[in-house]
Amino acid sequence: MSKTLKEMDVLRQHLAKHQLKLTRQRELILTAFLRQEHVTAETMYHQLAKKDPHLGLATIYRTLNLFCEAGIAQARHFGTQTQYDNISHKGHHDHLICTGCGTIVEFENCEIERLQEEVATKNGFVIQTHRLELYGLCARCRH
Repeated sequence: MSKTLKEMDVLRQHLAKHQLKLTRQRELILTAFLRQEHVTAETMYHQLAKKDPHLGLATIYRTLNLFCEAGIAQARHFGTQTQYDNISHKGHHDHLICTGCGTIVEFENCEIERLQEEVATKNGFVIQTHRLELYGLCARCRH
């Protein structure tokens, strides 16, 4: 099953469970969302307004939050903006965020994960979830 069909099925199941309908606008937003990483509702609005001039920003916000509830997306608060991350096909990952241009780089590092577990164990904690966000300047903004 293709990724888009899989996510569409996940969304359909979530909507049915909550007695909601799969509308043409929700399909349009999902298709556009799955083609990108870390997107704001405003960016989606500007991308989709050309295809559907009746699509409002509030609808996009509600739909992106619906994707979060369904487990397709995750709202991430980087600085002052909420960005929606397409997590349906990803495992755990962390982020480098440029405070100059807003570039977001995803990364995975087994050593960092191991050290976090070690620190938690030493302090009697069991990690249930975590997120690591490192803020700084990318190479382009430093020069």
